Amino acid sequence: MKFDEILTIAPYSLEREEKGQLLTKRLRELTIHHQRNCEAYRKIIDFLGVDAEKITDYHDIPFLPVRLFKDMQLRSVAKTDIVKTMTSSGTTGSGVSQIYLDKNTSLNQQKTLVKIVSDFTRKERMPMLIIDSPEVIRNRSMFSARGAGILGFAIMATERKYALDRELSLNLEEIREFLKKHAGKRIFLFGFTFMIWQYFYKELLKQGEKLDLSNAILIHGGGWKKLEKEAVSPEQFKECLKDVCGITEIYDYYGMVEQTGCIYMQCNCGHLHASIFSDVIVRRTKDFSVADIGEKGVVQVLSLLPESYPGHSILTEDTGIILGEDDCPCGRKGKYFKLTGRIKNAEIRGCSDAYEN
Repeated sequence: MKFDEILTIAPYSLEREEKGQLLTKRLRELTIHHQRNCEAYRKIIDFLGVDAEKITDYHDIPFLPVRLFKDMQLRSVAKTDIVKTMTSSGTTGSGVSQIYLDKNTSLNQQKTLVKIVSDFTRKERMPMLIIDSPEVIRNRSMFSARGAGILGFAIMATERKYALDRELSLNLEEIREFLKKHAGKRIFLFGFTFMIWQYFYKELLKQGEKLDLSNAILIHGGGWKKLEKEAVSPEQFKECLKDVCGITEIYDYYGMVEQTGCIYMQCNCGHLHASIFSDVIVRRTKDFSVADIGEKGVVQVLSLLPESYPGHSILTEDTGIILGEDDCPCGRKGKYFKLTGRIKNAEIRGCSDAYEN
């Protein structure tokens, strides 16, 4: 099945049975593709004794531990076809993931991100205020998680303005000029959670300044690990931002550089949602069997996108709970879930880049 065919389907329109058929067909095809084109992946699949041709349920697709992308160079295309290399964050000195993208996979990531986010932004392009520094995207061939996120979301912008300078200081005067220029328009804010808290919210508070962003939408992700040290809850995060800039439409998302494009957006009910382009399975840590709805376990993420590297089925180091399927009050179909933490002894890392003060 060609990915362009899947892109024609609304991102939250398929119920369990129909989505399951789509996932099984596409993920089986990807497993076979990577088995044929990535020697390291083939050895793993052969060792597991899996016959990909006979897989009839996507729950049986083998998964790779996310740490494997830090230890091995996994790609299913020739080096000459790589147009972009993505890197994850890492805070314990154990290295970073390197994700190799060819032109087709990179393009599909962008198209998918637009489809998912447009379901929350009313499909409109808006002036975009990026709570970060332009320095983070200087190297266009080697992207960090932050850089990849910025460029991915920036596709939906009519104009971009960075809120921080190269030293991560708040460009308050330029922000005010930007907001004045686009007065009356809906503004799109994007940033990584810790960056927004540390360099936007705290700086406005310190300077005693307030901005009028009551007509804005904020999408943010990553960085909660650092805010946990400051005992900042998601609810407090939202309230504090509302106090300094009046913004009320705030959406968190869950995602990782190992599966860029397939993000899990948080709806107004506070639930993270899997679109038709991805799925979440929660597994019991004792035997990796599939956990029941409402049962805590380790999170496995599946994506229909990765063609240039075998990242279509990954076991994360996050724990979570599937809350339900096809029946979220927000009206979106598919699984919805929440994260509960990290598995014990896992490296403390997020999708925001490590930044040491």
